[in-house]
Amino acid sequence: MKVMQALGQIKKQRKVRIMLSLIMIFCSSLLQTYVIQSFINPANLLSAGFTGLAILLDRLAHLYGGFFPTSIGILALNIPVALACYRSVGKRFTLYSSIQFCLTSFLLSVMNFKPILDDVILNVAFGGFLNGMAITLALKANGSTGGTDFISLYVSNKIHKSIWNEIFLFNVFILVIFGAIFGWEYAGYSIVFQFISTRTISAFHHRYEQITIEATTEHPEKMSDLYLEHFHHGMTIIEGYGAYLHKRVYVCKTVVSSYEAHDVVMCLRKADPKVIINTYQTTNFYGRFYQKPIDDM
Repeated sequence: MKVMQALGQIKKQRKVRIMLSLIMIFCSSLLQTYVIQSFINPANLLSAGFTGLAILLDRLAHLYGGFFPTSIGILALNIPVALACYRSVGKRFTLYSSIQFCLTSFLLSVMNFKPILDDVILNVAFGGFLNGMAITLALKANGSTGGTDFISLYVSNKIHKSIWNEIFLFNVFILVIFGAIFGWEYAGYSIVFQFISTRTISAFHHRYEQITIEATTEHPEKMSDLYLEHFHHGMTIIEGYGAYLHKRVYVCKTVVSSYEAHDVVMCLRKADPKVIINTYQTTNFYGRFYQKPIDDM
């Protein structure tokens, strides 16, 4: 009976997580559409990645009398990459990312947001921040806005090495083409726009940051057993002496991903309600470290 109740709770929590992820994906697409129509296009800016490439192709087609809207470009660029990479980057990540860029494409076709600012600097500042928030929402939902995210994850999984430098060079190449055709001033504004977007993402999305947790307790075995039962990280136990209580104590030390920190603290406090916990950011970590796959989050 208890097993069935536990399974029911797990299914209910999973449904809630899926619903929240889909809501965030929709909000991400809506916000991205708003940014493109109200900030990027009016100020003649260019965003990063495949979305920026789709916008550039749209403007090039318009310049030479052709027709290749951004909404079509987003689909044409992202779908082949999603199909090629889904086995390596994860089916759930690919599904959520595909929903995001398909929704964005659809909303760009049916929505018509008007510009609200006339000043280019204000468009760069506010547009860059909102664009970063749109991407952050997709990442928080365990998806992305597609494009270079697929490629970077695919290659990283294959060679076990980040290729963000190569992604940066790709964006620089797109900006050089954009600046040569439409003016270097707008290319410069676009660099600032992309920088603000990147800083916004870094401020609100911390998947790859690590936290060191130190827990002082009199019950190290109970604490370590419960911790190791729920998390895929090791724990070091150091014997010490409490100067205030004049008792033998133990410091249980572990390093976890930032998104796990709250759950770990709750787990440790469940094992010992009187535990004293200190957490701080880990600047550098060398050695084996378990990173939960995106599809398991």
